[in-house]
Amino acid sequence: MNQPASPSPAAVPLALDGIKSRQQQTWAAGDYSVVGTTLQLVGERLCEALDLRAGERVLDVAAGNGNASLAAARCCCDVVSTDFVPALLEAGRARAQADRLTIDFEPADAEALPFGDRTFDVAVSTFGVMFTPDPARAANELLRVCRPGGRIGLTTWTPAGFIGQLFAVVGRHVPPPPGLPSPAAWGTRARLVELFGSRGVVTITPREFVFRYRSPQHWLEVFREFYGPVHRAFAGLETPAQEALAADLLGLVELWPRPGDGTMAVPAEYLEVIVTCREGNATPRRHDERRRTLSPDQTRRCPIR
Repeated sequence: MNQPASPSPAAVPLALDGIKSRQQQTWAAGDYSVVGTTLQLVGERLCEALDLRAGERVLDVAAGNGNASLAAARCCCDVVSTDFVPALLEAGRARAQADRLTIDFEPADAEALPFGDRTFDVAVSTFGVMFTPDPARAANELLRVCRPGGRIGLTTWTPAGFIGQLFAVVGRHVPPPPGLPSPAAWGTRARLVELFGSRGVVTITPREFVFRYRSPQHWLEVFREFYGPVHRAFAGLETPAQEALAADLLGLVELWPRPGDGTMAVPAEYLEVIVTCREGNATPRRHDERRRTLSPDQTRRCPIR
């Protein structure tokens, strides 16, 4: 979320377990898959930018309803799709079955991935890992599970773009916990280089995704009902405050030029990020932490039946 600069974690200790629990409830609220499905193009673009090869082992972290997972599976990769919201994993599984693609779906915390070091050729996350409360740990987990020479592919909303500004508006009405790092920082070159630059080669490409709806009011209705952070924000406010938030969100849409036919077509800036991992690219897990490798039936297969 785009928000004012927060005190350092040392100044305001974060109760990470409580924050993660609230985040899980937030993304389980409404039905993110309704909005997530419209973002499929982003996952396809990311997999093309990664130049995926058939048989590569791909991990999708904070996968939501599986946009990047499906895109990678269509490239004949061996895909494991993870999220900490069970309903979203089920939505992804239903999509994979409908497309006759073989993907493994597993619950996982992006800050404590249950996989061994150097298990995957590629790790991806589309608008997912950027919302973790401990960015450094989440970045290290991506680096840890990816082999040297492997790639990490991310898409992250920028602070100045439409979704970054949406979170800024929501944050003015429902402030985030003090000290919580802004997810929108993942949408800046400086933060990405800070997280990955010492352990990989970082390539950043600005892109846009256009949110297309019948009207601004239609967009607001969809996000209010289905997009977890907006849904929860409205649910936590009294009626007058809900009306004020709705007015501010519609006002945000008006900052972008409108088509002449009354519909909404707002471009949302995001960064497409490719990190090529170096040797010794991450801190290994302690020996007592849970990890595993892929089983034989999860490798050397084409997921297209």
